[in-house]
Amino acid sequence: MTYVAISLFLVTLIFVIWQPRGLSIGWSAMAGAALALLFHVVTWRDVGSVTRIVWDATLAFVAIIVISTVLDQVGFFEWAALKMAKAARGDGKKVFLYVILLGALVAAVCANDGAALILTPIVLEKMKLLQFDARRMFPFVIASGFIADTTSLPLVVSNLVNIVSADYFHIGFLTYLANMIVPDLVSFLASAGVLYLYFRRDIPERYDPDFLPRPAEAIVHRGLFRASWVLLIALMAGYMVTEIAHVPVSFVAGTIAIALLAYGGRVRVIQPWSVIRGAPWAIVFFSVGMYVVVYGLRNVGLTRLLGGLIQVLADHGLLVGTLGMGFLAAVLSSVMNNMPTVMIDALAIHGAHVSHLVKTSLVYANVIGCDLGPKLTPIGSLATLLWLHVLRQKGVTITWSTYIRTGVILTIPTLLLTLMGLYGWLAIVN
Repeated sequence: MTYVAISLFLVTLIFVIWQPRGLSIGWSAMAGAALALLFHVVTWRDVGSVTRIVWDATLAFVAIIVISTVLDQVGFFEWAALKMAKAARGDGKKVFLYVILLGALVAAVCANDGAALILTPIVLEKMKLLQFDARRMFPFVIASGFIADTTSLPLVVSNLVNIVSADYFHIGFLTYLANMIVPDLVSFLASAGVLYLYFRRDIPERYDPDFLPRPAEAIVHRGLFRASWVLLIALMAGYMVTEIAHVPVSFVAGTIAIALLAYGGRVRVIQPWSVIRGAPWAIVFFSVGMYVVVYGLRNVGLTRLLGGLIQVLADHGLLVGTLGMGFLAAVLSSVMNNMPTVMIDALAIHGAHVSHLVKTSLVYANVIGCDLGPKLTPIGSLATLLWLHVLRQKGVTITWSTYIRTGVILTIPTLLLTLMGLYGWLAIVN
């Protein structure tokens, strides 16, 4: 049965990453889950347990992507990008740092996928308007994709990995924020520093901002644009009370998404049903199906083996446990994708016999490793695969060798500093 569980996991993972003939990741994961049931690797009771774990996470993620899509269609992100480009006043290095800052803000509120998939084409278009050649454009392209993941730490909703982990360990929005705000700040500063040092010779010294349109021209409908600000504030306020009021995060995100769809449809800026149909519903089926397949590994005892390794790391103290867990999660994410990794690691951490402080560090180090680790390889996350696909559609090709060489150099120091930030912050507040 062990070999069956491992084989099903590997085959499912290959199809999820490969996506032959455009096969949806949802169908691949659900097929893997169906086979796991057929071969009695999991039971229907396991399916029910998995559904209870992931339903809030996946629906919240879908709602956030819907919100991001509406904001994109109203010109919100393009307006922000133009604002920052104008504010830099022709200073190439300053606008590079502004792009990083904008990516971090969008990733925090609209999730890493929203930042990578929506912001990257906007940044790319503006670089072309500024007549940057391929060499000078490359730092901005990499930065917009890299920062989307490395700064997707601060909020539960900033990354699907965060939501899944928070739901599994019953971590509320405010508790998560309190523990991750400092590590995210460290990650932002480390990311900005590493990106600047690596690309400093390729970033143009000056550019002519007159080539760019005025930010106001990006706004499609002023009423909806103003309403978007109000609804975003309401969204953040709603998140804050979810832990106190015991309200699912998906309820808050879903309510704001519906409000934006309703207003956008009423003023005829968007087509609500088109946005809804275009939402990443495959993620719902992927989350349930992939988790069921991972549950099969748990049922045959493989997560206990991983738990033994994690136990050894944790037994060496808070620092070793934090760094070891983070790098373990990063390596696993880079070779088998971060969603299966965060699920497997969560099951393994759950069984660890450690103090509350050490277990807390393991949980958050796992999230950090699964958020940052995927940047080591192109297959580390679905967001990266989609990001590379979007770039190819825009005529920008990044080879796997170029990506891995750049990803390793940028990711390892950022990951180390972020994990050290987590260790220091947890040691102070606990």
